[in-house]
Amino acid sequence: MSTPVRKAVSPAAVGALVELRNVSKRFVKSLDTAAKIGNLLGADVKEEVVRAVDHVDLAILPGEVVGLVGESGCGKSTLGRLAVGLLPLTEGERYWRGASLSHLTGDGARAQQLKMQMIFQDPYASLNPRMRVVDIVGEAPVAHHLVSAKAKVEYVGLQLNRVGLDPTLMRRFPHQFSGGQRARIGIARALAVKPEFLVCDESVAALDVSIQAQVLNLFMDLRTALNLTYLFISHDLGVVEHISDRVVIMYLGRVVEAGSTASLFARPNHPYTQALLLEVGKVEPKKRTFVPIKGEIPSPLDPPPGCHFHPRCPYVMPKCREIVPALREIAPGRVSACHLNDA
Repeated sequence: MSTPVRKAVSPAAVGALVELRNVSKRFVKSLDTAAKIGNLLGADVKEEVVRAVDHVDLAILPGEVVGLVGESGCGKSTLGRLAVGLLPLTEGERYWRGASLSHLTGDGARAQQLKMQMIFQDPYASLNPRMRVVDIVGEAPVAHHLVSAKAKVEYVGLQLNRVGLDPTLMRRFPHQFSGGQRARIGIARALAVKPEFLVCDESVAALDVSIQAQVLNLFMDLRTALNLTYLFISHDLGVVEHISDRVVIMYLGRVVEAGSTASLFARPNHPYTQALLLEVGKVEPKKRTFVPIKGEIPSPLDPPPGCHFHPRCPYVMPKCREIVPALREIAPGRVSACHLNDA
């Protein structure tokens, strides 16, 4: 498979809070004993390698909200986990305020990790059903000596109040709350260790529309009150347009386009971005014909050569099947990876 063309570090990387440079993540299923014996007998069984993230650059400025968009299976959640350090990098480097994080160990690594937290897609699955809310939210601050054990109840009450929950409910278990309330508990747990950077992985996807609006407004209020920085992962372009300052579009492990929310939604450049925006529902008096993106997203076990989108692209050219397009600047603050931009 051809190697992606590298680009210069984006101007947005200057002064970035969090930066990923040329990061990749591959999940390898090693051969079991039976397969190894089979290979000795000439079976030619190979390891399965999933290329979840493939040579991605991402820089997020302090106080910025970056929306990360793409179809299911494109690597959004994996990239979010790489950003906060929940998964090790296969390749590349991770930076915090310009300093590499690869050499941190022990207390330094733990202190740094507290600054980056993740809010997961399913709040019920991410909350321990055997623990009361006071322990779910208060465990980490006490363990990391942010508060004393005696002050835990008061501290948890402040965190619950901050996310709009009644502190008198802290003795309840997660199953005693609604979906929207559990989402707020997940937010309170992340905020309890005083982070600067939050990765929100489909944090409102499982909620009703009215509850989604409440949680999104909560995110924006907390951003202002606590000076937070967000990487907001979602497949809902309407939500991303509402909350994000900048949008990054991913397809099959690669970034294909990025830019400010207003410019990207007004003038999408990459054919994949154009197709995604055509699928966004609109309330208009005129009749619209729904045209889905043709074909299925290829398997990350065997991604197509060249441009990953070429089997589904209506503008495919011969070189799209062979050469990986460079992610290049097409306008101030806008980058896109498409051979249609070659001049």
